[in-house]
Amino acid sequence: MPYELYYWPMIQGRGEFVRLALEEAGADYVDIAREPDDEAGMETMMGFMGDKNLRHPPFAPPFLKDGDVVVAQTAAILLYLGPRLNLAPEDEAGRIWTHQIQLTIADIVAEAHDTHHPVGVGLYYEDQKAEAARRSEDFRKSRIPKYLSWFETVLERNTSSKTHLVGRAVTYADLSLFQLVDGLTYAFPKATKRALAKTPHVAALHEAVARRPRIAAYLASDRRIPFNQEGIFRHYPELDG
Repeated sequence: MPYELYYWPMIQGRGEFVRLALEEAGADYVDIAREPDDEAGMETMMGFMGDKNLRHPPFAPPFLKDGDVVVAQTAAILLYLGPRLNLAPEDEAGRIWTHQIQLTIADIVAEAHDTHHPVGVGLYYEDQKAEAARRSEDFRKSRIPKYLSWFETVLERNTSSKTHLVGRAVTYADLSLFQLVDGLTYAFPKATKRALAKTPHVAALHEAVARRPRIAAYLASDRRIPFNQEGIFRHYPELDG
């Protein structure tokens, strides 16, 4: 049976990290809410979330269904998929290290989201522009460089390969770092360009992942949803600098 991915059909969001892993592995999967009858797909997803018979209901998309197994939260989904898609080390220490990197990526993704919604997710960006400008300034000057420098250190200290975060083969963490850099480049092009100039290994990993055959084909396809003003990474020129 194919994997079933449940996520919003109009944004990359947190679901994109899972899509990249499935695409890199050439896995058989169905993006439920993006099926030809997308309205029915959305109904399926919302109905699944509201199923009162589920013992372990997901809080929110993304979540993955693999037969009777349902896993929510991006990092947990990738922890589950990693060994099954050959995108994680075989040893336990390596798998946990990969998971730790993924959780760190999740941290900066949350911070990136909060640059345009620093007060409340239920408010429009226009309702919190002053707060967003202040939050974004700190994110640009402090947080982006700090996170990318840490990833640069991880790459430098990987004695097996300077082009992978863990070991000598691609893992889901590499794919997720690619997506993070892609998103930051879209949202904060000026600030990210400056940070990448000081983190050449991170920049090289981003370029290398984009050239991987299956990823390149995916990025060029209509399966890749373009960045937009509804997702986590949003480009407001006034927040970049």
